[in-house]
Amino acid sequence: MIATLRQFRSFSRPIQILQINQVGINLGFYMLMPYLAQHLAADAGLAVWIIGLILGLRNMSQQGLFLIGGTLSDRVGYKPVIMAGCALRTIGFTLFGLSTSLPGLLLAAVLTGMAGALFNPAARAYLAHEAAGRKVEAFAVFNVFYQVGILAGPVAGVALLGVGFQAVCLSAAAIFAVLTVVQGVCLPARAGAEADSHRPVLHEWREAFTNRPFLAFAAAMIASYALSYQMYLGLPLEVRRVSGADSGVVALYVISAVLGIVGQVRITAWCGSRWSRGQAIARGLALMGLAFVPLIVSAHLTPPPQLVLAPVIVCTVMLTTGTLMAFPFEMATVADVGGGRLIGTYYGLYNLLSGAGILLGNLVSGAAIDLTEGSAWASLPWVLLVFAGLLSALAVRRLDRAGRLAAPRRGPAVTTT
Repeated sequence: MIATLRQFRSFSRPIQILQINQVGINLGFYMLMPYLAQHLAADAGLAVWIIGLILGLRNMSQQGLFLIGGTLSDRVGYKPVIMAGCALRTIGFTLFGLSTSLPGLLLAAVLTGMAGALFNPAARAYLAHEAAGRKVEAFAVFNVFYQVGILAGPVAGVALLGVGFQAVCLSAAAIFAVLTVVQGVCLPARAGAEADSHRPVLHEWREAFTNRPFLAFAAAMIASYALSYQMYLGLPLEVRRVSGADSGVVALYVISAVLGIVGQVRITAWCGSRWSRGQAIARGLALMGLAFVPLIVSAHLTPPPQLVLAPVIVCTVMLTTGTLMAFPFEMATVADVGGGRLIGTYYGLYNLLSGAGILLGNLVSGAAIDLTEGSAWASLPWVLLVFAGLLSALAVRRLDRAGRLAAPRRGPAVTTT
């Protein structure tokens, strides 16, 4: 943590504010969202399919609007878009606490999702713009603060549940209200790449959608999101299968978060001193894929009772470490591969494509788990994930060797009419 604090203090005030802001965002989000489904079922008395609709609408509102949020940050500036996102989430979380009617809950879900679509790409674009040549280090510290929020949020939520779910919602809303004010007062304004531009938005989108190095990189990275999301799908299911209880699931999240908090800055510095960005990302992806090898082995063995969770824990450690290796270099590459222009648009499109990767990965891995459960092919889902990780690593390595992950050279400005 000393290295992390030293890095944190070395950045400018806007970067420090954005990193602290991320703690608050994740604190407020994770103190509420893990307990929302249970509240909707037990307190609001909603059917499971309606709960699924509400949660799905929240996710769709966020994933589907990422590109718009990123483009807005390029047009109107990063600060107002971040503030608007935090303000919308304040309203959404307040509605979750005060409303039990279906229209009110659906509106809360939409506003909560829209909020994330605004501040996520805008905050990353601001960070990349402000950090300039120190993007990798800035995103490493950013991820540490991100993990702190994930670790603290559920604990704060559990403590407030003793008072009532409404207290959880209003406390989470208050955090976002404070974040809105703090950013309004303390965060300097920064104009986006297309501030005061008269170009149609579709021209900006066409530029991003026709940037072949960017699209090739995004396609190569899609598998990484399918792999990392197994922390919320495949691994919890495996814990319940081998142990018959849910208590081990919490342990996985704690292990992952603590690794991120303690190890991110050191891992980034170690990788950066030895490898290029592309090499660090490729090796991180390879480790993420190989993380599922212990589950392949355990699927054909019967470990003693005291070791039934060992393969899942080893998988979690390897998967998290691979993610920590790749993430800062990945975020810096997204900004640079677009030439440093339209940063918000590129992050928005990248988040949109990543969401598609999560959806596809969940469908394939979930179907494989269902089809092979209890059969001789029980290791097939993990084999597919290993293959996906190694294939993704190979794709990134080839892009790096071809020089397609470097920032493109800017030619002379061209005036259009």
